[in-house]
Amino acid sequence: MERIVAYCGLVCSECESYVATQANDLEALERVAQHAREAFGMEDATAESTMCDGCLTDDGRQISYCAQCKIRACAVERGVVNCAHCEDYACELLDEIFGHSDEARQTLDGIRAGL
Repeated sequence: MERIVAYCGLVCSECESYVATQANDLEALERVAQHAREAFGMEDATAESTMCDGCLTDDGRQISYCAQCKIRACAVERGVVNCAHCEDYACELLDEIFGHSDEARQTLDGIRAGL
């Protein structure tokens, strides 16, 4: 499977939601939804709302958070492949995701180093 890096540096192609969606695995999607309900208090999370074809898609399925993601909105507006390609990298919008995922920072830093 091709490696798909989200705007923020998370790797979509390694995400449980993405993998389960591509496999049409409704049981796995329900487990993702249950985790979202328990760990993040997302009481309305369902298998359907966790389906995702990656945040880079304009016409595919996306988890409900994508519609409100400020990082995604900024990257789309700027027309960058991901935030590593942005002239303002690394901005304050990335602070929250980097606080939760050092892997996202490492991914973007690696891409940035190769530019």
